[in-house]
Amino acid sequence: MSMQRSNWAGNYTYSATRFHYPETLEQVQEVVGQVSQLKVLGSGHSFNDIADSPQDMLSLERFNYEPVIDRNQHTLTVGAGVKYGQICQQLQREGYALPNLASLPHISIAGACATATHGSGERNGNLATAVAAMEIVKADGSVVVLSHAQNSEHFFGAVVSLGGIGVVTKLTLNLVPTFNMFQVVYENLPLKQLEKHFDEIEAQAYSVSLFTDWQKSEEINQVWLKHQHTAADNTPIEPKSDLFGATPAQTQRHPIARMSSAACTPQMGLVGPWYERLPHFRMDFTPSSGEELQSEYLVPRQHAITALYKVADLRPQIAPLLQICEVRTIAADDLWMSPCYQQARVAIHFTWKKNWEEVRRLLPVIEEQLAPLDAIPHWGKLFTMSAGQVQAAYPKLSDFQRLLHTYDPHGKFRNAFLDRYIY
Repeated sequence: MSMQRSNWAGNYTYSATRFHYPETLEQVQEVVGQVSQLKVLGSGHSFNDIADSPQDMLSLERFNYEPVIDRNQHTLTVGAGVKYGQICQQLQREGYALPNLASLPHISIAGACATATHGSGERNGNLATAVAAMEIVKADGSVVVLSHAQNSEHFFGAVVSLGGIGVVTKLTLNLVPTFNMFQVVYENLPLKQLEKHFDEIEAQAYSVSLFTDWQKSEEINQVWLKHQHTAADNTPIEPKSDLFGATPAQTQRHPIARMSSAACTPQMGLVGPWYERLPHFRMDFTPSSGEELQSEYLVPRQHAITALYKVADLRPQIAPLLQICEVRTIAADDLWMSPCYQQARVAIHFTWKKNWEEVRRLLPVIEEQLAPLDAIPHWGKLFTMSAGQVQAAYPKLSDFQRLLHTYDPHGKFRNAFLDRYIY
């Protein structure tokens, strides 16, 4: 099928001449066997060319596979094109939950895992850490299943694959028992207090997000605390009157102060199921193609405060281009191409106004400030760091290159992005 498509934000138009929408595993194998270059497109929430191909692209949004829950293994097996928001209610009905979700539930499961996209929480790994097994169509059209239990070495390299290993058609995710949560927002946290009490603040809740527009250098606008709730009583929870100088919001808030909070998940201490609190935005809210760009840099946890002060130093340059900045923690993991491979990190996420020329000039300035702190970018966001800088952050890079060659010896799933940053 020939057509032109852009990503969710509309800032990137894919160059492929043909798009394919297989509905079965056999149709995926047929497409893979017929083409010489191919990339898989998820929900289009990447902001760069990581998913692009000059020839053929494949979408699994029509892939016909019903989710299956295994009560013995406590897992969910799901088609790779499914979005998180499409499975959560089923999991809830069956008494299960996922341990973490991103801020937006509208992203595809396979795309999020392939790029190590994350939620928040100092004990929570990125979304890829929930993967227990994966079904892959290799470059020769054959099907292989990798699992944590049976293919441990290849498995740890394949989960965050950056789309280079083949077409992931199914994912098996580890589940946890369902749980309730409540969410409280605090406002105007002094930056000096954050410096003194960063670890205490991050330990306040199951998931913690800091938001600031950097209009003021001396404070963080909002702190979102997402708490687990174990009591049987679902009476709204009254927040503490003070969080290291920050005070509870008196009404529901959007991270961007000027925007309506109607799209946001319930706050104000209201108790509800995990999937209605872990994301920032409601599942029944469909985000339009956004007037925004996104960048994100991850620094080792111990450098968090230093990194924030370096960003604050650039406030006069950042604030005019910024919609909002979010700061989150992510636990260490063992996935080769995860930014958190064997190291907990803090993510500093920038949602920019849609002004690429100005943002493009600013990103190298931010990257230069953060480079001494071993900052690395999110794979699917906008960045200008050199390939050498990116590659130096991944000690398993050569193993990953060999793994890709094993599964795709002729580079059918390579593209310009992988050529730059992996090869």
